[in-house]
Amino acid sequence: MIDAEDSEWSAIADVWAELWGSFADPSRGVVIDATGIGPGSRVLDVGCGSGEFLAMLGTLGAEAAGIDPARRMVEIARAAAPAADVRVGAAEELPWPDASFDVVTAFNALQFAEDTLDALAEMHRVTAPGGLVAIVNWAERDRNDLDAIDTAVAAAEGDEPTPDGELRREGGVAQLLADGGFEVVSAGLVEMPWEAPDAKTLLRGVLMGEDADIVSEIAPVVLAAAESFRTETGAYRLVNAFRYAVARRPAAAR
Repeated sequence: MIDAEDSEWSAIADVWAELWGSFADPSRGVVIDATGIGPGSRVLDVGCGSGEFLAMLGTLGAEAAGIDPARRMVEIARAAAPAADVRVGAAEELPWPDASFDVVTAFNALQFAEDTLDALAEMHRVTAPGGLVAIVNWAERDRNDLDAIDTAVAAAEGDEPTPDGELRREGGVAQLLADGGFEVVSAGLVEMPWEAPDAKTLLRGVLMGEDADIVSEIAPVVLAAAESFRTETGAYRLVNAFRYAVARRPAAAR
C-alpha cells in the first residue's frame, strides 16, 4: 500500500506544498493551544506531508518527528524542518519505540491509512502515558465550499458525490479516539478558508494530478461552480471546516 501512496502523493507533492501546504494552519494553531506544545515537547505528526507543522513545532522549541508514505513529501518536509526526525513509512507501522512522544497528531491524514484502527493503535502505542493525541479531519460536506465544486464535477461525470464518512460527522473523531482507549478532553470545529488568486491557480489546486485532457474537459465545470466564491479582485475564497478532537492516553496504573 505504501508504494501506491508514494507514487500518487509524490507525483503531486510540489504542487501540494505550494497550494495546500499552509491550508491546515488554523487547525494546527488550535491543536498547539489545546495540547500545550512548547519547548521540549516531543511531538510526532503522522502523515506529515510537506512538513509545515513540523516547521511550526521547530519555532516553538519542540522536538519534532514526522512520517509520511510519500518519499517526495518527506524530502520537502526535511527541507522545511531540518531539525525534525522525518521518516518514510505508514501510519500502521510507526518506527519509534513505545511511549516516545508527549503529543501525536494527524491532520487530514488518518482516513488515508489502510486500516484506521491499526493506525490509531500505533498512535496509542507511541504516545507516553498521560500524553495527548490530536486528530483533525474534514467536516461534513455541507460545511465546505470546496465540496460544492466536487459535487458539480461528480454531476458532470454522472456520478454521486462521496457521502460523508464517520470521521467527517460531528462526534466522529472523538468517538474514534474513545473507542481506541483514549480519554477525550476537547473537540470542536475550525474554519479553514482556502484562497486562489486567479482561475489558473484554482484549477491547479482543485484538479491537481489530473491529466491535461481531463483538466481541459472539467475546467469549465469547476469555474462555473466556483463563480459564487469569486471576489471583486478576481480571486477565489472558499470557506471550509475541519473537525478536531484531542484525547489523553490514560496514565499507567500504579
